[in-house]
Amino acid sequence: MTEEKLRALYGAHFEGASLKDLEQRFLCQTLLHQINLSAPEENKLREQSFQSLFAHLGADVHIQPPFYCDFGKNIEIGEGSFLNFNCTILDCALVKIGKRAWIAPNVQIYAASHPIDAIERRTQCTAKPVTIGDDVWLGGGVIVCPGVTIGDRTVIGAGSVVTRDIPSDVVAYGNPCRVQKNLVDKTDGNVTSV
Repeated sequence: MTEEKLRALYGAHFEGASLKDLEQRFLCQTLLHQINLSAPEENKLREQSFQSLFAHLGADVHIQPPFYCDFGKNIEIGEGSFLNFNCTILDCALVKIGKRAWIAPNVQIYAASHPIDAIERRTQCTAKPVTIGDDVWLGGGVIVCPGVTIGDRTVIGAGSVVTRDIPSDVVAYGNPCRVQKNLVDKTDGNVTSV
């Protein structure tokens, strides 16, 4: 597709984007269309498409369509992770999901943001990386905001809005998301049950 057609397709919001970024976005949207319309038995097709789409996709990762993202090239997912229905990742910056992460339905991970000033917002998009550690569980409908890091083995309760970093080995929930319980006993270092 020509640069002129790509710029017309994506409009003013991507006016300042490079041709390379526009081409990557078009490739991403093409692969997502193929993935999201695939038949349930077309596992190999989906796996190959996700391998082409992401910067890194570990072994034994399962992503349940529909799935949505901006570019794909800025997403890394560790082995054994599971992303359930309707996961949306705005990957204008790196989004790194660790090993064995469980991502429930309707989770939204946003590396993208915009300036607060209305005039600046017309022409600018900002982005901050998001990191989700190993063995993390994000409950249904969780929203992870730009620049957030969630530590290993942490559980984020359903419906939470994560606006700041959350440490390892805790249960956190709410809007804004806050630590509610430690999962490690401070006296002997053992993990407690939830």
